[in-house]
Amino acid sequence: MKNIYLILFAFLSATLAKAQTFTSGGINYNVTDAINFKVQVGGNSIFSGAANIPTTVLYNSNSYEVTRISSGAFYNNIGLTSVIIPNSVTSIENNAFYRCTGLTSVIIPDSVTRIEDYAFIGCTGLTSINIPNSLTTIKTFVFTECTALTSISIPNTVTIIGSYAFSGCYSLTSIIIPNSVTNIEPYAFYGCKNVQSLTLPNTISTIKMGTFQFLN
Repeated sequence: MKNIYLILFAFLSATLAKAQTFTSGGINYNVTDAINFKVQVGGNSIFSGAANIPTTVLYNSNSYEVTRISSGAFYNNIGLTSVIIPNSVTSIENNAFYRCTGLTSVIIPDSVTRIEDYAFIGCTGLTSINIPNSLTTIKTFVFTECTALTSISIPNTVTIIGSYAFSGCYSLTSIIIPNSVTNIEPYAFYGCKNVQSLTLPNTISTIKMGTFQFLN
């Protein structure tokens, strides 16, 4: 019986936390842990301008730490122009910046260890992206169709580049793969038709179908 009460308490706590949504500095947040005062950046599809996300935000006289950019946080937001993510954030969830076509600049700290699938797909205004040194995997479709992206710097911590990760990045002219990478998944750079220089290390054990099929 005691275990049932504990499970019920945990369920109610989680439900209550998800229900707590508030706005600070024009940005919406969701409480993810009411006990330890944690929040994530919530739904902001109509936010406009530069989003300078703070490390902590005040809610009900308590200071909450911002630890995550939620799934679909800025989904299809065409008014977002730039984003500064604080050192408190550890993950950027899937579709977080899906087709934010007005986004030209994003700063991602080394505290971020996960950038999930489709996070920056279709961000056609991005000309460069800093991939944090804490990342080990570049996930599927993360930077697909970032058509203004002219350069990428892949850190030596990355071991896997996922399927379609940079596909359709037409403005890329050079690609340098670091020695840490051992696996490049199918179509990772598919359709990057303006690439003139490609550097591959001898550490790669697997290059899948269509990885460097630049002309689509």
